[in-house]
Amino acid sequence: MNKQTDLGFHAYIRGIILIGFALLMLAFIITGNIRYYIAPSMMPFIYFATGVFLFLGVIQILRSTSKGQEEEQLCDCGTDHNMEGNSVKKLFIYSIFVAPIIFGFVLPDKVLDSQVAANRGIQYGSGILKKPTAVTDSTNEISRAEAYLNDPDKYLENLEASSTPEEHFTVEDFYTEEGFNTYYKELANELLEDEVIIVNEENYLDIMTVLDIHLDQFVGKQIDIQGFVYREPEFADNQLVVARFGMTCCVADASVYGTMVEADDAKQFENDTWVRVKGILDKSEYNDFHIPTVKLREIEIVDEPDNPYVFPTFNY
Repeated sequence: MNKQTDLGFHAYIRGIILIGFALLMLAFIITGNIRYYIAPSMMPFIYFATGVFLFLGVIQILRSTSKGQEEEQLCDCGTDHNMEGNSVKKLFIYSIFVAPIIFGFVLPDKVLDSQVAANRGIQYGSGILKKPTAVTDSTNEISRAEAYLNDPDKYLENLEASSTPEEHFTVEDFYTEEGFNTYYKELANELLEDEVIIVNEENYLDIMTVLDIHLDQFVGKQIDIQGFVYREPEFADNQLVVARFGMTCCVADASVYGTMVEADDAKQFENDTWVRVKGILDKSEYNDFHIPTVKLREIEIVDEPDNPYVFPTFNY
């Protein structure tokens, strides 16, 4: 194979690979299975990438023609455009790019389930209230979020004193009186006026955050929530979690958010069963911190929703 033929062959293969990625993303978009991998906020980037891959693929194929190779031979850039290495090396390099395309079309699309939840760990509520973290001696028995809400000025002083020179942000970037506190106080007041707190995909994480911060105010309120069943190994027979995966960007950053449910017949619902739970909110203790718990009144098996994941709104 002479130099010009070699350049044309590799340009053609690269074009096919780029078009393959474009077609794979297009297939995900058309079938709707893209929802298993990407948050809705990232879809503009997927549309853009699909168009760019398709465009560049066509350009590569045009470059593989005799005319295209003549232009490249005369580019006078001082660079050898040939792909170095023997045939085995070239085949290995191309297989790295071809394999994801093949697997993307062949492997079934599947929502994240309880096995993934077991590996990643579950966050009860919104996950904002963690186990006690030592910030100072005066705050080592409460969570960082609670410490800030109780005394913002003192918490910021402690945080600044304990921060390292490499840190270029403060808690003020995330928790501000004008933003975080105000938004969730207003939302809490709105929810308290409702007879039943209905949790859906749009408000899931916001409501979980409200319950974490203002749980005492919501004890005794009715709640209606959907999710898949999940259990920790140490759960009692009457305990299960109604959980949802939440993501900001894609499945790589997905976390599990769950609400504890207590019911006499909890044991009959297997992991990964999608259920709708109606009950009364209560407060219980699990792993040394308080979490919202639903005292079951009604539970029914439902179909997996069109979009099984939940996403942050960043409204504050």
